[in-house]
Amino acid sequence: MNDDPKTQRSGVEIIKDNSDYLRGTIEQGLADPITGAIAEDDTALLKFHGSYQQDDRDLRQERRKQKLEPAYSFMIRVRMPAGVCTPEQWLDLDRVANTHANGSLRLTTRQTFQLHGILKRNLKRTIREINETLLDTIAACGDVNRNVMCNPNPHQSEVHANVYEYAKQISEHLLPKTRAYHQIWLDEKPVAGTPETDEPLYGKVYLPRKFKVVIAVPPSNDVDIYAHDLGFIAIVENEKLTGFNVTVGGGMGMTHSEPETFPRLADVIGFCKPEQVLEVAEHVVKTQRDFGDRGNRKHARLKYTIDDRGVEWFKGELESRLGWALEPAKPYQFTDNGDRYGWVKGADGKRHVTLFIENGRIRDTDDYPMMTGLREIAKIHKGDFRVTANQNLIIASVAENQKAKIERLIKQYKLDDGTAHSALRLNSMACVAFPTCGLAMAESERYLPGLITKLEEVMLDAGLRDDAITLRMTGCPNGCARPYIAEIGFVGKSVGHYNVYLGGGFHGQRLGKLYREGITEEKILAELTPVIKRYAKERDDGEHFGDFVIRKEYVREVRAGRDFHS
Repeated sequence: MNDDPKTQRSGVEIIKDNSDYLRGTIEQGLADPITGAIAEDDTALLKFHGSYQQDDRDLRQERRKQKLEPAYSFMIRVRMPAGVCTPEQWLDLDRVANTHANGSLRLTTRQTFQLHGILKRNLKRTIREINETLLDTIAACGDVNRNVMCNPNPHQSEVHANVYEYAKQISEHLLPKTRAYHQIWLDEKPVAGTPETDEPLYGKVYLPRKFKVVIAVPPSNDVDIYAHDLGFIAIVENEKLTGFNVTVGGGMGMTHSEPETFPRLADVIGFCKPEQVLEVAEHVVKTQRDFGDRGNRKHARLKYTIDDRGVEWFKGELESRLGWALEPAKPYQFTDNGDRYGWVKGADGKRHVTLFIENGRIRDTDDYPMMTGLREIAKIHKGDFRVTANQNLIIASVAENQKAKIERLIKQYKLDDGTAHSALRLNSMACVAFPTCGLAMAESERYLPGLITKLEEVMLDAGLRDDAITLRMTGCPNGCARPYIAEIGFVGKSVGHYNVYLGGGFHGQRLGKLYREGITEEKILAELTPVIKRYAKERDDGEHFGDFVIRKEYVREVRAGRDFHS
């Protein structure tokens, strides 16, 4: 533990300090035609602008043989609070994806879009065109607050509409103030005589690591509130929003074979009124800014600040900054963290249909013209599109006189309302991993569908086709698909080998526990088949899989991050 985070600084901290508020030499690197990459220091800064430099790992070895540099390209992530976009914005992103990227869109686990395969020469043009849609990419990555998540359908009730507004307000309130983004990507000219010398919220070196905020509306925990740095649980009385329980200190990432790193569930520390939300969010961020570890990036998330110093210390520090005390937390109950598929009618009288987008990837294939179908819907849709935290898509606010047209297009283009799939597949999720993620140790997005097909055979044989089990996979231990709170979690250890975690909570309330380490598909199926069959025969009424494997002592219950490895 670094008691004084100001006494040591990691390399990234020095890069940020010397960056002139996130400018670095990004502009010069974009203009260099000799390489498809940008300077190494600038790759750390580029994240704050919403982009990662990547390369096609499928081609690495062949290009090395040919003495060529890696096949560099860039991923761009959009900032889109609560996952909401208009049909016009959808069509613009579709066009950008097919013009400048790899012809696909990806719905992320943080309710937004990623575009992959953008060449350096097209990077500035792509970001500019995204901004022309009235979306942007600033702070979608980097050591700042990232895309703010909440229940994806504000039309479900008046409370959901209120919560959506708070998600937008938090996103705007916690945005960096540097004009570097506008100057590099949008050609904004610096104003003479007014040099930029301050970031009032973040300071010159921003946060020690990334920061994630979510809002949940019980009984649905679709945003996985306990997996995030800061959360607000909506408290509803007499169908009115009275305030929020505040959660702090969640986070998923860890590192294999380093037990001092671990996932952690957030703690509920109290209740605040709606008008206090922005003040609470700001001072939680400032507390992490001032006390987070800036010497060791593996120990720099808020979860470690709280775990090292204690929840009561953090609450006291926060309340000292606020100048008032949080009220005691109010009762609430979550029942699941999945999506509801198919058509529903909202409080506004309009219809909303949730489509299953496996692992969030939107593209056309020979037998599934998904991207074309959604494009055709966007051309006639008068409502909006909403990305869920489970990588699915809601076509929202469909008027009665348009419902039949939308339904025809869904059928024509074989779009998936979930009815054709098992509950296991509908409750699955995967990160991107190979070929583009530089951190990937194993396949995830490309591999999980096939593994589920084999597990479905086991589930069907056990009579469990319609029984939901949350299942998630990541290609590395960083946890982007939140595998450590899944009932079955797969985490890549090396190519073709995965750690298997069991016992996470059905609504995200408990961590999983390592069951088998570094095993292949053959062993995965051999290990899970008898567990699933026993679950089918011996479960109690209403008992979820994660609860069952703990009761039957396959794994022990884990709620504290420090118990994750023990």
